[in-house]
Amino acid sequence: MPRTRLMARLRPKLTGAAERSLKAVPFVRARLEREYAKLIAGMEPRLKPYRGEVAAQTRLPAAGRSREEILQEMRALSERERSRWHDGFVSGTVYIGDDGHAGFMNQVYGLSSQTNPLHSDVWPSITKYESEIVAMTASMLGGDAAPGVCGVVTSGGTESLLLAMKTYRDWGRATRGVRRPEVIAPSTAHPAFDKAAECFGIRLTRVPVGGDLRADVDATRQAIGRNTVALVGSAPTFPHGVVDPIQQLSDLARARGLGFHTDACMGGFILPWVRTLGYPVPEFDFRLPGVTSISADTHKFGLAAKGTSVVLYRDVELRRHQYFVATDWPGGLYCSPTLAGSRPGGLIAACWAAMVATGEEGYLESTRRVMETAAEIRRGVESIPELRVIGDPLWIVAFASRSLDVYRVLDRMASGGWGMIGLQRPPALHFCVTPRHAQPGVAERFVSDLRDAVAGVKAHPKEKGAMAPVYGTAATMPFRGIVGDILERYMDLLYEP
Repeated sequence: MPRTRLMARLRPKLTGAAERSLKAVPFVRARLEREYAKLIAGMEPRLKPYRGEVAAQTRLPAAGRSREEILQEMRALSERERSRWHDGFVSGTVYIGDDGHAGFMNQVYGLSSQTNPLHSDVWPSITKYESEIVAMTASMLGGDAAPGVCGVVTSGGTESLLLAMKTYRDWGRATRGVRRPEVIAPSTAHPAFDKAAECFGIRLTRVPVGGDLRADVDATRQAIGRNTVALVGSAPTFPHGVVDPIQQLSDLARARGLGFHTDACMGGFILPWVRTLGYPVPEFDFRLPGVTSISADTHKFGLAAKGTSVVLYRDVELRRHQYFVATDWPGGLYCSPTLAGSRPGGLIAACWAAMVATGEEGYLESTRRVMETAAEIRRGVESIPELRVIGDPLWIVAFASRSLDVYRVLDRMASGGWGMIGLQRPPALHFCVTPRHAQPGVAERFVSDLRDAVAGVKAHPKEKGAMAPVYGTAATMPFRGIVGDILERYMDLLYEP
């Protein structure tokens, strides 16, 4: 075995063992906890801004409060938070740029708020909406080249990916007798694949990406073993906004008799229209015979309300491995297509309404505005000497720096109201452009504030913010368990009233 591959396998084991030994020493553990506490304290003002201002409801009131009083309190909090996302200060997150469209979906949800597709005999309209969402999405993603394409509506991209991986696990067991299934994914693939592996007993093998930040096809080929059931590629990747070489990867999967999943959660509802507008978009969908499943988030560029996604399969035989059925329960016969039993039919109805109301022309126009805005932001980033765009992004503009701590730039931008995403390996930031950012003046304001943030970091290189120490620790710390400890305490903070 080459030395580099041997070290890659040994290092996590060695560092993990060393970390466990160190954390077992009482004074080391106490010191770590003090450091964790300082880091979390730095985040608290940003994450808990209402402490001391708005009464915390930690017990049920003895008597219910008036509905108007409750609505008044909630309106005040909503209005306080509105400007940041509404005016385009947040990367990704809010994809609907039209307040009228959002209001329309709220009306639709109100019509269907009590519905549940688990009871399809009571609400057959929800079953109709779901089947048509799947059919429309399949048609958009190359379904005409593969007439058997089918799927389900899920609660979001993570559930779509979990279900796809569960499907390949069970397919591998049923058709190939694989008892310890393995899935191979690039290092840039979404962490939901790790979650799926943990939940479903799958071994996930991560392979490196090349200098262009796309999946390495040769490394993927070398990683395939007798227990491999599926390969993965992203269209595009979340960190850097580049499309993996889906054609080569899916051809490899097909040649080896494996499944191939295109994670198009971010790109499924925009890449087809990007291509129509004339931008170079590599093939990624069911037009490629090796692609056997795709995930696409309707609640992103599909312009639906939060809480819906679609996972598609090339044929019904593959989809059946996703289903759960119970035939011997005293409560009767039970079956569910997704992880959830009961599901909010109102969200499915709102998704269907959003797609039908937007139509091809609406998606094309929304995409045009996003791409033009992203190009303007990219030019602005490239005009700042201390920054460099990484990869060849379409609408997710990622950038790093050879001379500055980009995490301090992140903190500076956050203090100005901007919500950006910090990346690692390499240290970088990204900004995902949505229709919200296509509003007049947003791109110009972003570039201007970014230029000021860079200048501020240069002028005050030792200034500490809330997130720079956390990201700095994560970027340099070889003990990943310590980084995990910090993230767990971050989540603990979120659940404190």
